[in-house]
Order: sequence, then structure tokens, then C-alpha cells
Amino acid sequence: MTKLIYFAWVRERIGKAEEDVELPADVKTVRELLLWLKSRGEEFESALQHPEVIRVAINQEHVDHRELIGGAREIALFPPMTGG
Repeated sequence: MTKLIYFAWVRERIGKAEEDVELPADVKTVRELLLWLKSRGEEFESALQHPEVIRVAINQEHVDHRELIGGAREIALFPPMTGG
């Protein structure tokens, strides 16, 4: 099982802060995860309408969408961040 954690408007659109999921065997990268999540229902489709802008951290370390997920205990999804 992998814990998925959703932050800010991603959490608001999905309607939950976190969940434990069994990832399908064919979901091997962050990009594949985002596409799989997007297919899980309207709320996920809304939150991940533009998956390329979603920032992701695996085990509390920010990663690229090409990163392999294998063995991840925790995956966090964030909207784009601004600041200064």
C-alpha cells in the first residue's frame, strides 16, 4: 500500500486529504500515477485536469514526473507554488 497525500486545491477538489491505495502494476512513474488518478472519477479529473503542473514528492523528496515510484511509502501531490 502507498499513502497518497493531497495538498491545497488538489485536496479541495478531490475531497480528501489522504488515502492508502494499492497501485496497479502498470503504474511505474509519477506521470503514470497522475494519469491513473485522473481516471478515478470526476473529482480526480477536476484536480488533475493539467497533470503537468502538479508537483510531486516521494517519501518527502520532490521529484520529476519521470521518476520511478517503486517502493514509495508516501506520495504527496501539490499544486504549483508561488512565493517570494
